[in-house]
Amino acid sequence: MRRRATILLITSLAALAGCGNSSGEPDTIRVTVTQTVTAQPSSKPAAAPDDGIYKMGDKATINDTESNIRFTAQVVEYQQPYKGPQPQKPSDFQGGDTWATASIKVCNEEGETFSVDQSVWSLEYADGTSVESTGLSGGDMPKPEYPMDKAVKAGRCAAGLIAYPVDGSKRPERVVYSPEGLDSLEWVISEAD
Repeated sequence: MRRRATILLITSLAALAGCGNSSGEPDTIRVTVTQTVTAQPSSKPAAAPDDGIYKMGDKATINDTESNIRFTAQVVEYQQPYKGPQPQKPSDFQGGDTWATASIKVCNEEGETFSVDQSVWSLEYADGTSVESTGLSGGDMPKPEYPMDKAVKAGRCAAGLIAYPVDGSKRPERVVYSPEGLDSLEWVISEAD
């Protein structure tokens, strides 16, 4: 935002010259101050929240100075149930009766090459439980799949869907990104997602 303050001084020539009025008192000087606030579009992204919680679609910028990496992470969309071609139902051992997906994008802005993986992304519920991704499991999973152990060079991105076997009767509160050695980041899942 750009602030522009305009100060308008209204005074008489007599006051400027140091003259008084007929009663011998100095003339009163009136000052009017107005402030105009003009919103300007910014080319810079909005600052990241201090608590590491983002809205769906927000980009988080991570500066890992120890590893000489600056990258962004983003949960683009969450779907439950998954609205695309359906893979076979999750197995009992996976713990869900329907599929949900998170569309993820991670970009290496600058620095060393690093590896991305689905295992650092999970869903968390209000009761404290969490659901891990199924990992890559063949041609029946939602496409395009987010990669496993893919090297991402500076200036490149990795993107795709991560599938989760979930209980169709309840929704998670957030998608959580917990890469080793860094603080966790969270994207809130609204009822509309």
